[in-house]
Amino acid sequence: MLFIVLAIGVFLIVFATTKFKLHPFLSLLLGTLFVGFASGMPLEQIVENINGGFGGLMTSIGLVIVFGTIIGTILEKAGAALRMAEVVLRIVGPKRPQLAMSMIGFIVSIPVFCDSGFVILSSLRKALAKRAKVAVASMSVALATGLYATHTLVPPTPGPIAAAGNIGADGYLGTVILIGLITAIPAALAGYLWSIKVASKIEVEDDRNDLDYDYDEIVRSFGKMPSAFQSFLPIVLPIVLIGVSSVLNLVGTEGSIASFFIFLGQPVIALLVGVISALTLLPKYDEETLTNWIATALLDAAPILLITGAGGAFGTVIKNTGIADIIQGWDLGSIFSGALFLLVPFLIAAGLKTAQGSSTASLVITSSLIAPMLPTLGIEGAVPLALVVMAVGAGAMTVSHVNDSFFWVVTQFSGMKVTDAYKAQTMATLLQGVVTIITTMILWVILV
Repeated sequence: MLFIVLAIGVFLIVFATTKFKLHPFLSLLLGTLFVGFASGMPLEQIVENINGGFGGLMTSIGLVIVFGTIIGTILEKAGAALRMAEVVLRIVGPKRPQLAMSMIGFIVSIPVFCDSGFVILSSLRKALAKRAKVAVASMSVALATGLYATHTLVPPTPGPIAAAGNIGADGYLGTVILIGLITAIPAALAGYLWSIKVASKIEVEDDRNDLDYDYDEIVRSFGKMPSAFQSFLPIVLPIVLIGVSSVLNLVGTEGSIASFFIFLGQPVIALLVGVISALTLLPKYDEETLTNWIATALLDAAPILLITGAGGAFGTVIKNTGIADIIQGWDLGSIFSGALFLLVPFLIAAGLKTAQGSSTASLVITSSLIAPMLPTLGIEGAVPLALVVMAVGAGAMTVSHVNDSFFWVVTQFSGMKVTDAYKAQTMATLLQGVVTIITTMILWVILV
């Protein structure tokens, strides 16, 4: 009966989100309350679990999400994202424009939401397509899939951070970032290959019209942009600090200097250092940049925080219904051994993503559902938990279609028809999801 209650609770969340267009935060809370009531949990315990689950997850990753969002907003508004794009274009060269767009998306979407990243880079994408004489749809899919790969797999993007927090991997964010970057490369390559093999055959209106998109003029139109070093620093510095801290903890280095770098590598401190370095990108220091830009970032972070916290409450209620005890009594090891278990979170996340459209909500809900299973299967430690996050992320990118806001951003800004977008964008994300779960399972066999 508990599993029937849980299944109905998940169905209510998806139904409220898709049918009634209720915000995922409220849908998650309603589903949480239903599971608590229907499982026979005492009323005061329901309240305690909701408060404890919400607050507990915010304690570990709330500020990390906020700082990551602030970095992304500053990179976007200060023109740093465009500077990074320009650097990648210079390195890759004009003969491989789709590869350049895929790499640009891969980098930019680590701190910047994929929807925003596509909009920011849209004019450059069109200009480069014109200069290289390639199909606009091909460039669009290359950019979109590059953005999508890191959006669902690499912290400090909120979805992977939330998933890590739900399964108890928030203390291993350095490993999650490293494994995420490795796993995201084949995903981005799959999208790139789809863009040149399939999307390049799709014609849109911009291909037929001789529109005035001059790459150099578009770059100049953004005015004075920050240097390449300044632009990359807010992304690279926190990742390096977290990585150094992880290595020092792994080898057991002691001493005051080691302790200082371990302190700097704590995710909340590392991201705060990233915010401080991002402040050097501000064109001027006044109310517009220091108050309004930060306020915009906080507004962007608010719904992510609420969804993530509600997911934490949902997971805590599930854990305390008794389902975890039932699962621990099962001999799951004989059914889901080793890498085969990764198919479970992948399929759950893919089902939720396809049904309700939000990758972040899919990451949050799926990680809450599978968390009780992990101790039973002996899945613990940095690398195994990081690979579980990757499996959830693989499902959360499978697939982007009409109920996903990113699908419409790509469709509208590229000029593709919906039927063409299904062939180009939706099928590309399906390929990315399959490639990612295969990559994750291979890494499990090699590393675990």
